[in-house]
Amino acid sequence: MLTTESLKPEVDPSYPSRWEAIVFRCKASLLQVRRSILNQFIHPVQCYSSNDALLHQPVLAESITSLWTSQEAVEKTLIAGKIENLRVAVRQINGIEIPANGLFSFWAQVGRPTQQKGYVVGRELRQGCIIPNLGGGLCQLSNALYSAALDARLAIVERHAHTQVIPGSLAEIGRDATVFWNYVDLRFQSLQPLRIEAFLTQDSLVVRFKGVPVQSPLPDHKSTQDKAANDLQNNLRTPEHSPQSCLTCGVTGCFRNAPINPTQTFGKTAYLVDEYWPEFDAYLQSHRQPQDLLASPLNGQHWKKANYAWNQTGFGTVKSATGLTLKRAIASRRLPAQGSSLQQLLLHFNEKLAQQYAAFLPYDVLHITVMQNLLPFLWMQGSLGGRTYDVLMTRLPLSVLQQRLDQAHQNHPESPTLADFRSSADLIEAETQVLRGARLLITPHAEIAALFPQKAVLLDWHLPTIQTPPKPGNRILFPASTLGRKGAYELRKVALELDLELTVLGRELEGEAFWQGLTVHAVEGNALDGIGLVVLPAYVEHQPRILLRAIAAQIPVIATTACGLDHIPQVTTIPTGHEAALKQAILFHQSKGMLPMLKP
Repeated sequence: MLTTESLKPEVDPSYPSRWEAIVFRCKASLLQVRRSILNQFIHPVQCYSSNDALLHQPVLAESITSLWTSQEAVEKTLIAGKIENLRVAVRQINGIEIPANGLFSFWAQVGRPTQQKGYVVGRELRQGCIIPNLGGGLCQLSNALYSAALDARLAIVERHAHTQVIPGSLAEIGRDATVFWNYVDLRFQSLQPLRIEAFLTQDSLVVRFKGVPVQSPLPDHKSTQDKAANDLQNNLRTPEHSPQSCLTCGVTGCFRNAPINPTQTFGKTAYLVDEYWPEFDAYLQSHRQPQDLLASPLNGQHWKKANYAWNQTGFGTVKSATGLTLKRAIASRRLPAQGSSLQQLLLHFNEKLAQQYAAFLPYDVLHITVMQNLLPFLWMQGSLGGRTYDVLMTRLPLSVLQQRLDQAHQNHPESPTLADFRSSADLIEAETQVLRGARLLITPHAEIAALFPQKAVLLDWHLPTIQTPPKPGNRILFPASTLGRKGAYELRKVALELDLELTVLGRELEGEAFWQGLTVHAVEGNALDGIGLVVLPAYVEHQPRILLRAIAAQIPVIATTACGLDHIPQVTTIPTGHEAALKQAILFHQSKGMLPMLKP
């Protein structure tokens, strides 16, 4: 068992005093004032904005460093704080483009680390100790920038080495650059325009420079570059011992000592959800821990909104985005139920909801379980960096979904709905990358799970309880609006060939005369009354709730693999877009006496 006594090492009795800290703070304040004056009037510095002009230029240099630099369980609090500070800081750096001869200043770009900006207490190396400090850990970013600048042969204008080396850090090979607001800075220049990309993966900080290759640094600063090169070749620093941490040193007489509770559990999971799925609700309830966080659009149980009726019991923290959800609902009602404008609106609110959820995440959230529609936006915002994550898959990946729609449109180019919307290439690429990094992909949809055999967790579909059984009958139900992606064209062709009489749930969105030549009835009352067979030959169907109701009511179902019901015996599954298979399946049910006699 870990105890305070077992953590006590041999220490120098001359540990820092409170008086020394006060003196240090006074000196630092004077130096900060001096540097502010210099930056304002003598040597002005600039903050650069993000741009895409150099996005496709070659990579000049790259630095990848580990985020979790200590295996000590009690160090996780400070390391998690450091990672949160890196998340905040890289947003000010990622994607910036510096013009030729432009001067990069770490503090001009990042700004002062304050609590209002989202910075938390992290680990900082000071006076030979690792101490907790607001904004602590930013040196990992400055180290990475300096290392990449050396590899890119940039002119190093200002750089300060750490006074002590942490084992495993870039300081061991002379590639460190300590920073302290604002007078201990890192500055460099490039002859050519330069793009800087900085982001966090699950376990690493990545800093990447892009631009036209430069053969040598700026002449005025060649001596600085040469000195840095000599440091790398001849003056590599080896740490004699690891610096002591305030969480583990056991020096109770030091004013910085931070008592720890070895039995305290650190770290939590955040569950970020949107539209209610009973399958995912059951999954959350079976996996959540008492300290975990749930973020949902609103309290659906309180407001009696079934589409947001997530079970909130058992979570340590519950957050809602009620105002944003109401705005989304109002805006959605003003748009047609189908089309590009609606899809654009939904994407806009997905991004806004992801932003609001990101603000709910404390630094000690180490794992996220998130609904798929929010996933790429959280990734692009940097909220997934330094965290593991699982995905609640609510649809096909965008890359596969759009291929499926393209296939359907190729089969039916006359359709006004099959080509009305496509996502941007950037969003598709973002989702592809972030799905690749997920730990688990969770879904009840068999087709989606089959795309990720190594990661997928296939849940059971939730079959609703049928309070009043539907009236028996032998009619055929098409349980969707008349849309090309729901297989309306395939069903129309087969229905004409077999002279079928259909019941259709929903509006005709492919044209007013779409079902011409057929006898078609609109649904009245219970959609399953008088139904003997439900047919949905869809290209895309992610949430087949009406089919699940039919299954629960013991009504046979014909569905394509796109409906995700392959593992349910009561369903006759046919290939997507396959008219001959659809015809054969309907004839099979007719031969069993479930339907009226059909024309051969």
